[in-house]
Amino acid sequence: MAKSTHPKALPYLFFSEMWERFGYYLMIGIFTLYLKDSVHGFGFNEKEASDLYGTFIAFVFLTPFIGGLLADRVLGYRRSITIGGIMMGIGYCLMSVHDKTTLYVAMVLVILGNGFFKPNISTLLGNVYNSDEYKSKKDAGYSIFYMGINIGAFVCNFFGAALYNIYGWYAAFLAAGVGMFIGIIIFWVGTKHYKHVDVIKPKSENDMSLLHIFSVILLPSIGFGLLALLLPEPLVGSATTDAFLFGCIPVIFFYGRLLYKSPPEEKKPIAAMLAIFAVVIAFWAVFKQNGSTLNTWADRYTDREVPTAILPVAKGLYLAEEISYKKDSVVLMDEQFRVKDKKIKEWNYPYYFKNIPEPEKPKEGDSIFAFNTNLFQSVNPFWVVALTPLIIALFAFLRRKGKEPSTPTKIAFGLLISGLSCFVMVGAIYANNNGIAKASPWWFISSYAVITIGELFLSPMGLSLVSKLSPPRLTSLMMGGWFLATSIGNKLSGVLSSMWDNYEDKANFFYVNVVLLCAASLLMFGMLRWLNSIFKEYE
Repeated sequence: MAKSTHPKALPYLFFSEMWERFGYYLMIGIFTLYLKDSVHGFGFNEKEASDLYGTFIAFVFLTPFIGGLLADRVLGYRRSITIGGIMMGIGYCLMSVHDKTTLYVAMVLVILGNGFFKPNISTLLGNVYNSDEYKSKKDAGYSIFYMGINIGAFVCNFFGAALYNIYGWYAAFLAAGVGMFIGIIIFWVGTKHYKHVDVIKPKSENDMSLLHIFSVILLPSIGFGLLALLLPEPLVGSATTDAFLFGCIPVIFFYGRLLYKSPPEEKKPIAAMLAIFAVVIAFWAVFKQNGSTLNTWADRYTDREVPTAILPVAKGLYLAEEISYKKDSVVLMDEQFRVKDKKIKEWNYPYYFKNIPEPEKPKEGDSIFAFNTNLFQSVNPFWVVALTPLIIALFAFLRRKGKEPSTPTKIAFGLLISGLSCFVMVGAIYANNNGIAKASPWWFISSYAVITIGELFLSPMGLSLVSKLSPPRLTSLMMGGWFLATSIGNKLSGVLSSMWDNYEDKANFFYVNVVLLCAASLLMFGMLRWLNSIFKEYE
């Protein structure tokens, strides 16, 4: 009987992560839309919604630092994953309650739950691949695992749209919770395939105690964050942004101390990981605008009207929302959705028709059917699922030829390719006359096709990188470092998105993203010789 090419643990971890991401991305796909809904949501304006979104997803990826640490030292991976999953499931369900205080409580549960779940399921997968039999297939294993993430992210938005159209926001949030609980059940069904690698790491004499970490890292982080709130004027966008970035300083110091105090044989791989973590912040700052800037682009600037030929299907599956046309009693925005009067609060009135030429607008009181905005959040995971087999095949072909790029080289190319995707959005700006007309959805779809290739060169490779280079006693902690970089990038994505309305020429907004990613790519290429030498020595 032929041996399986991958460990038996993979499908269980694959489907556990798929359902967890189903819940998370269903929630993220509607989060800013819900915040800006003035009738059934909270009536946030663009800047308020982007700021809260950026803060939320930043903390979601900051807590893996703590979750990884506790799993390594105290709880173990399976217990941490279970605790995190339950907390997130409860958090999503609480979001169905339309109350601002309850919303913030739910966000805290999701933030803490993700901290326990996210780094540890990735680490557990890496541990399974650490045997001699599977070690050479670790990159491929993480790419398959990454495809599972994106299957969940693709499917969830269709459920979210249908449930919103039938019942409202609350039903979509409840569905996210149910998905999370399904993921936990699957995880425990497959526990026999990975319980042997769920081992609490022995403490080294160089390790800080948990009490020490809480006293010199976590408490100072809180103190730094509170200190930032006392500043008379925000330094970076908003008070919450300052508080978050200030709060990261002690955590960054912790990783610097970790490098300084590590034994000589661990210094090079830790230094390599920290250097890569710093560079990929730029990627996440651009990529994570999918739930803010690009959600706004899909909502307001993209032609979402359902073609007549498929309207019965879209309506039958509840994937289209009815939008009635009526003229504003008070015109708050110009054709490019810029607020005309800064003293008037910008409500999320159905402005879909604002940048449609007058002759093409419906008659007063008539309606059209448009695809729900959150469906566009499925474009990226669609490309991930479609392109992952091709990327895996490409690397397998190059491996057979002895020409497969190293993991750092893949990441460098990922940054460069992602930068090119922003040029596609510049083309969209010129095509729709700087937002005055609706853009074809193919601009959006094409831009995501390019950035997804960059993502596949970078994101699963980052997970594999940590698993390959981390000293065994620090694997989950360094996975937390990867997510710390993601966290800082996520927060910066909110900062960038909140400036959308400040750009008269929207092309300049995307040029900023191009410069950011190309600069990061050049920096990464500049470090390749050093990074590749470390990989050859320690991989």
